[in-house]
Amino acid sequence: MNLLEKSDDEIIAIANPIWDNLVKTSNMKDYGGFTKDFGTQMLFGANEVELGKQWANNKLLTSLKEDYQAFGCLRRGQNITVLFKQRSKEIEGEFLGRLVLVLRGMKSKFLERPSTNKKKSF
Repeated sequence: MNLLEKSDDEIIAIANPIWDNLVKTSNMKDYGGFTKDFGTQMLFGANEVELGKQWANNKLLTSLKEDYQAFGCLRRGQNITVLFKQRSKEIEGEFLGRLVLVLRGMKSKFLERPSTNKKKSF
């Protein structure tokens, strides 16, 4: 069964460890760990200098709580967007996180970033 045919629960089971890594490595400002699942296209825009600027200028990106909650999936073409309710250790309120899983042939890779945007290709 390919990714596009999986249920929301099955997709969320795939997405949760990816999101978990993004939350932890974003909090640590760990570029290598943060980008380890990025697809080639995402790596072009997510260079170390640019991510460093985002981490320095956006407190949310370095204060993410690890008790996020996936609450749905949206399918469009070869993409599946997993939506997360994300909170911060330092900023009040809830934030919307997105992890976009992109089907590339039989492989997947990830393509976005935690503004709380995160993409992964599958």
